[in-house]
Amino acid sequence: MNKRYWKSLALFLIALLALPAPSWAQGYTQTKYPVVLVHGLFGFDSLGPVDYFYGIASGLSSGGAKVYVTSVSAANSTEVRGEQLLLQVKQILAATGATKVNLIGHSHGGPTSRYVASVRPDLVASVTSVGGVNKGSKVADILIGAVPNVTYDLANALSGLISLLSGSPTLPQSSRAAAQSLSTAGTLAFNARHPQGVPTSACGEGAYQVNGVQYFSWSGAQPWTNALDAADPFLAVTSLAFNGAKNDGLVSSCSSRLGRVIRDDYALNHLDEVNQLIGITNLFETNPVTLFRQQANRLQGLGL
Repeated sequence: MNKRYWKSLALFLIALLALPAPSWAQGYTQTKYPVVLVHGLFGFDSLGPVDYFYGIASGLSSGGAKVYVTSVSAANSTEVRGEQLLLQVKQILAATGATKVNLIGHSHGGPTSRYVASVRPDLVASVTSVGGVNKGSKVADILIGAVPNVTYDLANALSGLISLLSGSPTLPQSSRAAAQSLSTAGTLAFNARHPQGVPTSACGEGAYQVNGVQYFSWSGAQPWTNALDAADPFLAVTSLAFNGAKNDGLVSSCSSRLGRVIRDDYALNHLDEVNQLIGITNLFETNPVTLFRQQANRLQGLGL
């Protein structure tokens, strides 16, 4: 009886080993195309030990994804940043032999990624907008009307310092051009030229796929999330610009929507969305690194 049992077990294990490997064995975040992360306004790839996408690149790569963190102007127009990103996408494709990339952009990185997908859809498999300024920001609207020229000069100096410290000292900076691009009027003009994935209704979903590129978005809607986060008081103040509408402190939930909307109401603020400051986020919400990992897995499931 025991001999028959062990023989049957051995045959079962041999048959099991002969089966194709299950999808999870390929790695939870292992996408077909490289994942390219794109930072927002006053962003960077890394400043010393601090990554803009804090812990996110490593969280994605640990599950099998090939991840690249790009560096574009900390402050400039969407088109200028978009051309800089396009050049880096071409370099990534040349280095990896891949034919397309999956772009994930935060804040101003959302429209920046959309620009590349619009002008070169053949190079992009998907665009994911995280807290993206897809229909403008009321904070930018207020700043354009209230900020004196000297403030733009100071912002340009800050942008230049950020780019210098992150290893990209030659990138041009224009805070005024950035503010105009992020304003309601600026994004309206941009969307007329690059409408792919943008909802046609005030707060709906956009086309899920355009010219072979798939579009996704998610965002937070809670400006104050952690008393230990030094950025939360600032975001709590800027959130007042939205007159009670759902927002993450800098972008309204409706403005963040693009393509397939995963969610627009996570209990996260604008910096929490990329696990900043240094991982101090809402303890009672899904960890931002997990959200990025889930999106990579979603792309994997779609063959991207």
